[in-house]
Amino acid sequence: MSADASSHLDGLDRVRRAAFDAWEAMAPGWERRREYLREFSERIGNWMVAQLDPQPGQTILELGAGTGETGFGAAGKIGDRGRLISTDLPPAMVEVARRRAAELGIENAEFRVMDAEHIDLGDHTVDGILCRWAFMLMADPGGAMAESRRVLRPGGRLALAVIGGPAENPWASTVAASIVGLGLVPPVDPRAPGGLFSLADPDHLRELLMRAGFDDVRIEEMEFHLRFSDFEDYWSFIGEFAGAVAILLRSFSDEERASVREATKRATEEFRTGQGYDFPGLSVNALAS
Repeated sequence: MSADASSHLDGLDRVRRAAFDAWEAMAPGWERRREYLREFSERIGNWMVAQLDPQPGQTILELGAGTGETGFGAAGKIGDRGRLISTDLPPAMVEVARRRAAELGIENAEFRVMDAEHIDLGDHTVDGILCRWAFMLMADPGGAMAESRRVLRPGGRLALAVIGGPAENPWASTVAASIVGLGLVPPVDPRAPGGLFSLADPDHLRELLMRAGFDDVRIEEMEFHLRFSDFEDYWSFIGEFAGAVAILLRSFSDEERASVREATKRATEEFRTGQGYDFPGLSVNALAS
C-alpha cells in the first residue's frame, strides 16, 4: 500500500472515530429533544416513508436511525407480519430508539448496533431502506450505499435525506463560521468526508448512488425550519444536538466558548422574529432503486 493510500485510510478511520464519539455523546440531548426533532423533521420523514411505500409483511431497515422516528413511520405500514430493523452505530443512540419505540407502543421493531458501511445482513434480505441525515456523516458514504444496494431485494428501494449546503442551513453553519472567524480552528472544506454538508451537492449524491449500483435516482430538495423561543434555547440546542460542533464547543475554555456564543448571537440576529428565532434549513432527499 502506498503512503498516500495509507494516509487516506488513516484519515477515514479518524473520521469514523470522531463520528462515533460525537453521536454517542449526543444521545442524551437527542432523547431530551425527541419531540422537537420529530416536529421539525416530520415533513422530511413523511416524504421518505411515502416514497418508499412500505407494504404489509415487508422488512424495512433504517440506517443511522437516531431516535428512530423515521422508521417508526414505516412500522405502522408493514403491520404485525412486517419487521423494522432500527440501527445505529453508537449503542447509546440505539437505546434511545428502543426507549422511544416503547413509549410509542411500537412492537414490530428490533434494535441493533450496526455500521452502515458494513451492514451485518445477508444479500437481498430487506425490502426497503430508510436513512435520514446520516449518510453525509459517514467516512465512506459511497461504500455504505453499495452495502445498502447489496442487502436490498430485487425491486427494493432506498429513501434517504442529507443536509443541503451551508448557506441554506444557517442554523448549523453560523456557529461553525463563528468558531473559524475567531481563529479557534482553521477553515474546513464543507465537502470533506463526515461533515454535515459533505453530500449537499445533488449531482455528487446522484453520482455516488449510481456508482453504488442504483439505476434510477430521483432527487428532491425540501425546506424545513427550526424555531426557538429565544437565543438561549437555540444555543442549548446546538450544545445538545449538533454533533461535531457541540463536541468542539465542549473542548474550548469558558472564555473561548463565551466568545463563540457572542459572535454567533450577532451573526444570527437576522433570524430573530417577534416570537424568537426562525432558522431555515434545506434537506436534499433521494429515492434510489
